[in-house]
Parts: sequence; C-alpha cells; structure tokens
Amino acid sequence: MRILTALLACSALAVGATNAHAAEDVTLPDTLAMTAYGTGSAGYTQMVSIGNLLQNEYGTSVRILPGENDVSRMTPLRVGRVPLCACGIASYYGFEGVMMFAGRDWGPQPIRVIATSTASFGLGVAVAGDVDVETPADLEGKRVAYIRGDDALNKGTEAFLAFGGLTWDDVERVNYPGYGRSFDGIIANQADASFTMSVAPPAQQLAASPRGIVWPRLDPENEEGWKRLKAVAPYFQPHEATAAAGDYGKDNPWVGASYPYPILIGNDRLDDETARSLIKVLIEDFDKYKDAAPGNAGYALDNQNMEWVIPFHDAVVEYYKEIGHWTDEMQQHQDMLVKRQNVLMDAWKEYKAGDTPSDDEAFKQGWMEARAEALKAEDMDVVFE
Repeated sequence: MRILTALLACSALAVGATNAHAAEDVTLPDTLAMTAYGTGSAGYTQMVSIGNLLQNEYGTSVRILPGENDVSRMTPLRVGRVPLCACGIASYYGFEGVMMFAGRDWGPQPIRVIATSTASFGLGVAVAGDVDVETPADLEGKRVAYIRGDDALNKGTEAFLAFGGLTWDDVERVNYPGYGRSFDGIIANQADASFTMSVAPPAQQLAASPRGIVWPRLDPENEEGWKRLKAVAPYFQPHEATAAAGDYGKDNPWVGASYPYPILIGNDRLDDETARSLIKVLIEDFDKYKDAAPGNAGYALDNQNMEWVIPFHDAVVEYYKEIGHWTDEMQQHQDMLVKRQNVLMDAWKEYKAGDTPSDDEAFKQGWMEARAEALKAEDMDVVFE
C-alpha cells in the first residue's frame, strides 16, 4: 500500500497559527502513522485536518495510509505497522471477531477506542419517496436491496427491519453486486430501499430523481423497536440527522439513527502517553480544528458515547477521570466490555489450539459456534449467531 503523507502546510483551514497550546503536557512522537478510508473520504479529510493541528502545534507529522476496504485498513494495525486506524464500524466487527474477521488469520482483536465522531449525518435505510413508507414497519412487502459481500450494510438493513418487527422474510430481497448499483436499481424502479449514509452521493442522486427519497422515522420513544434494532446491531444509537438527502435539514431533521464515523482506534498495546496525549488534544484543542473539515464537530466531548460497544483505551479512561467526565456507570460498562474482549480472545486461542477444520467456511462456522458457547457461559449476548 502506497503511503501518502498528509499535507501539513498552513492554509486558511490549517489550525493553530500560534504556538499557544490549549492542551498542556502533551507528549507525542515525531511521526505518527495511521490508516484511514480512501483519499476522497470524509474520514481521510478529517485525519488530514487533525494532522495539521498536530504538526503546527506539536511538531508531530502524521502519515496516512489510505485503505480501500476494512481488511486493508485494519491489517497494518493488526501487524503493528501503524498504531492507529481511523476506521468504520468494521472496528466493532474486529472487536467481536465476526464476519470478515472470523477467518483463521484474524479472530477477535484487542481494539481500544481513542475517540469517535458523531456528526450531523445519519445512517439508515433510504427509501424511494413514492412507496408510502413512514416507519421501518412500512417496509413490509417492499423491494429491499441486499448487497452481496457487504456484511456491514446488510446488517444495517436487517437492524432497521427489526425496528419495525420485520425480517428479510417480510420483504422482497433484491440482490445487487455493489452498493452503488442498488441505488441505480431504486432510481430505475427495480428496488425500493437500500442502506446508506444520509449525505452519501447515491442518496443525493435518489433525492434528485423522479422517485424522490424518504428516511423512515425511528421514534426514540419506541423502546421495543430500539430493543429489537440493538439486538441485531448494538452499535446504533438514536440520532436527529440535520444533514440528509431530500427535504431534511436543521428545521426538519430526520429522526433516525447513526453510529460514529470515523472511529479512531488503537490496540490495547498502544502506549499510554500517545493515547492520553491524543484524547487531550482532541478534546482541549477542539475549537482549533472543529471547522477544518466536514464532520470534525463530531469529536466534541458532548458527542462522545461513553457507554458504546468497544472499550476505551485505559489512558483515555484515566483522562476522562481527571477532567471529571467519568461515572461509576461508565466504569461498570467499560469493565464489562474489557471482560467481553478477554472472553472472546481466550475462546479464540482455545479454538485455534484444537483440531480446526481445514476448509475456510467450516473453520468460520466452528469458530462462531465456539464463540457463542463462550459468551453464553458468561451470560453475555451473542449478537452474531
């Protein structure tokens, strides 16, 4: 993978024209490498803007390795080539050791969160505006896209269906070879719905088409609906999206769902000083970079979900304790996630030490069964059956 070095020269968007640090006692290496989404992505752009801050204020140059898929982004982290990844929801799948991470070269990863960004957009099922859908329950009988080889998108769709008390059996599943093609299909009236980010170009194209677009409402007060959704995909959280394709905005937000993107992670072996310095800069220098790239506002302290699905790095926890932003409930949740991580990793070691199948699919199936048994033995939700 070709290494791209983030351009760190001062510009109108460069942060920190002076050397007056908002964050004190910051100790970072001279060079910090990370993986991120491709060069045109929001995640990459955000990391460049944060790299500007680190270069201009703290003398740390940031090298960004763009990866076109989840495996290419997370492999350098796994093998120790980089200490950080600005990843997507696949980081949670890596934590759980499922889907693309259930293969013999992966298994559950010792992933720890530094910070996340939850911005103005949402994530969910976009629906053609001419099929009379107001809530996920209205998707019954509709033509819903299934993307071959994209577990994350299909899991998101499954979760939205669950909110409405539906499964794939209650809709007409339409298979597509890729995510973009599914929206071509909706515009051509061959399908009615597909999962995406609320500001993604395919959603904008659907909104501009004769069919138009609607985002099904997820009532935050619908406790049973949210319980069903989170049983499928616990990383979702209620969210009012003020940025969404179609007739949505600050005055008419989409009452839907989201999850963080990107998710800045390291392994549990990431040194404490780097982890602590990074979260300190991101929180205390927020005003210096919040407007430097679209989505940067999502790193604000108020936007951090302190009881999410991946544990924080220990040094990040210590920082939150220092600033008085940590509760007993948060610690209890953190301890539960660390315990879950240990249960999964111990189960993986035990499974691999046994007589595992040589066939890749049989290997994955055997692991998923062993994984489920280990979690059930600790009275933990399996989530991925």
